Amino acid sequence: MKKILIVEDDVAIANIERDYLALEQFSVEIASDGIRGLNRGLSGEFDLILLDLMLPEMDGFTVCCKLREKIDIPILMVTAKQEDIDKIRGLGLGADDYIEKPFSPSVLVARIKANLAQYERLSGTKKAPSEIMLGMIRLNTGTHRVFVEDREVELKNKEYELLLFMMLNADMVFDRETLYENVWGMDAIGDNATVAVHINRLREKLEKNPANPQYIETVWGAGYRFRG
Repeated sequence: MKKILIVEDDVAIANIERDYLALEQFSVEIASDGIRGLNRGLSGEFDLILLDLMLPEMDGFTVCCKLREKIDIPILMVTAKQEDIDKIRGLGLGADDYIEKPFSPSVLVARIKANLAQYERLSGTKKAPSEIMLGMIRLNTGTHRVFVEDREVELKNKEYELLLFMMLNADMVFDRETLYENVWGMDAIGDNATVAVHINRLREKLEKNPANPQYIETVWGAGYRFRG
């Protein structure tokens, strides 16, 4: 049974989330403020964390950043805000995905299942270590380590997964929706910011000149391509 931590100060919302996840055979624990959520998240007992953005004691941005320094499990950020800057900031701090309030319980469950399935699929590659090398970028699927000209770069969960998918499909062009479906594991639901943020962060970490990328190219009007 997968264990989910819900970090949410609205008791009614937290209980609804818990009840729907329990119906799907998840074990659920609720933390009602940021500090408690951080402490429970760092315990290592959970498979996924559902993290609200606006929290007492410590906001979701700070909690996400501190969690990501220590743990490597999916973190889904929940926000009532509509501004893309909040989504971009959360993803930049290490959140794997986000979901906007109000949301239907079925969408919440689907998003959680998709992130867990994708995480498990990629974790399973550790059983068969191998390397992919394109240009000066070397990716080891056994250790999940990435090197550029023998210099190791640290990637967040979804940054690594996105890079792996693109390197395995080098020279193919993918639009944002297709990348989202393949890396995040479910149909894109009007989402644009998630993929774009992760592409930009990969460029910052991998490219000598992110403004004129050598590897991760934008194909105008079509999407993105990893140049093999």
